[in-house]
Amino acid sequence: MPIAGQGMLLTSMDIDAADEADFNRWYDREHIAERVAIEGFVEARRYVAIDASPKYLGLYSTKTFDVLSSPAYKTALANQTEWSKRNIAKFKNMIRGVARITESHGIGRGAVLGLVRIRPAEGHTNRLRAGIVTQLAPTLDGIISMHLLENDPALSKPLTDPPGFTSPGASDWFVLVDGTGETAVRAALKGRFDQAVAQAGATLISAGTYALLWDLAKADLG
Repeated sequence: MPIAGQGMLLTSMDIDAADEADFNRWYDREHIAERVAIEGFVEARRYVAIDASPKYLGLYSTKTFDVLSSPAYKTALANQTEWSKRNIAKFKNMIRGVARITESHGIGRGAVLGLVRIRPAEGHTNRLRAGIVTQLAPTLDGIISMHLLENDPALSKPLTDPPGFTSPGASDWFVLVDGTGETAVRAALKGRFDQAVAQAGATLISAGTYALLWDLAKADLG
């Protein structure tokens, strides 16, 4: 599979312009490496929006889905650095998905990522999944790979949510489309999943494009 592992943590957020310099410095110099170092995490990728919202996106792959509820990960969440706490408190419009990678097709990663967010209808997930899977073959020029992520609603909760609050997006699914450029990814996204979404009574929440900033694999840590 082009994505190493079976689990995926997806985080996305906005940050005020006045705080962006410190936010980006923290992400690049501490946060990514800190997360990849956790037992069971295998890689992380960081993106900035081309035409999408929120502005920043992070993808963290794990060897198995269970890593995302493991003691090692829980310990990391419970022991954030002061730099982390300062930046997390400033997140806006945060999305946090703890997901299973249920389908993955193609080879490699692209410089541009298409991200589709879908809200399944209760009782129709099998039909939605089957419809999406038929559209995941990366046969278009410039498309490298495509993947389906299905959130675990019990674990998918923005770190900025108050205790006891259940995010309306906790059960959302995400489709990732890796491509070599913005034009190719836009073409691949255009109407591609509309029929599958409609036939399963689901809701297409958003679709947008992101540019890769950088990635880090466990092997890079030495």
